[in-house]
Amino acid sequence: MYRNTLTALAIIAALVFPGIADAQTTIKIGVLTDMSGLYSDFSGAGSVEAAKMAAEDFMAANPDVKVEVVSADHQNKPDIAASIARKWFENDGIHAIADVATSSASLAVAHIAKDKNKVFLATNAATTDLTGKQCTPNTVHWTFDTWGFAHGTGEYLVEQGKKRWFFLTADYVYGHTVERETSDVVKAAGGTVVGSVRHPLNTPDFSSFLLQAQASKAEIIALANAGGDTINTIKQAAEFGIAGGRQELAAMAIFLSDVHSLGLETAQGLKLTTWFYWDLNDTTRAFAKRFAARRGGQYPSMGQAGTYAASLLYLKAMKKAGSATDGANVVATMRGFGEYDDPLFGRTQVRTDGRATHPIYLAEVKKPSESKGPYDYYKILATIPPEQSARSLAESRAAGCELTK
Repeated sequence: MYRNTLTALAIIAALVFPGIADAQTTIKIGVLTDMSGLYSDFSGAGSVEAAKMAAEDFMAANPDVKVEVVSADHQNKPDIAASIARKWFENDGIHAIADVATSSASLAVAHIAKDKNKVFLATNAATTDLTGKQCTPNTVHWTFDTWGFAHGTGEYLVEQGKKRWFFLTADYVYGHTVERETSDVVKAAGGTVVGSVRHPLNTPDFSSFLLQAQASKAEIIALANAGGDTINTIKQAAEFGIAGGRQELAAMAIFLSDVHSLGLETAQGLKLTTWFYWDLNDTTRAFAKRFAARRGGQYPSMGQAGTYAASLLYLKAMKKAGSATDGANVVATMRGFGEYDDPLFGRTQVRTDGRATHPIYLAEVKKPSESKGPYDYYKILATIPPEQSARSLAESRAAGCELTK
């Protein structure tokens, strides 16, 4: 009788959830990230922890499913990212890859995920090519992108009368894209770009670049770089007396962890665009405190929060789809949820081009006297609704995304 009952339960499970019940599958998420380089603070081990939190929360609600999270360091190199992704998909049973800081690495992983019909959750990559000419039915671009940075920070500063811009740009895909898109925004709003200079990734000395920016007489020196490069640029700009003078720095991509590293004395007054801030509401505060308890007091960046939220929606979609083996079908299921209220990102929808839209926020870094403690760093200036926080589907189509046709 007992054995017959177990058999009946197994048959029911197989009918309801065939991709998992038949093979007793463990769902595996691989966090492919920068574990030790210039992007590790806003991605890295924190993203791994965020994915583990999502797995734990999903398993608590779905005890019949086991989720395993593995991680690897791509060292910000596309060839290494591609090699790890291929091995994970072909040999290690990984169903989805998340994070992938560095735009060039993310594009490499997106193509492999499509080729192997797995899932790529781009939670720490910025290039809009992921939802443009290199969009795939297997990719979801969850958190920030260059369009949002350009239209958020760029439009705000031009509206404040800052019309003359100079770009200090990281010489790779992300830097080129954010300079191009922000330049378009500045010019469309009546501003001018008076010059630009490009620097290698992970540059220790920005003095020559900052001298060129200073000599340009631009009102805004736009930093089209990220992570450790942004931190070093801002620190060295303060030594040159640029910050706080007639010229103003605009960090086109800056993260909570960057502000923490800089300190409020140096970072105060910076304007920025963010997709997540821990102090938005009771739910984001509870998540941040839980994350910080596991990370030695470190609060989550927007990309780490994105890794949690995207992984959790992926797992829900995977279960609804009934199988983890068809990645394109799982992503289609993510789109099929329509608009919903994400606990961390608010009103959210995954579009046909793979873009996840949410509200985004214009913020200013607080003065030291305004902060109540560690990580109390942002004043929210404005909220941009989801309908305006990403380029339109028509623009994605014009950029070459075949999924929107």
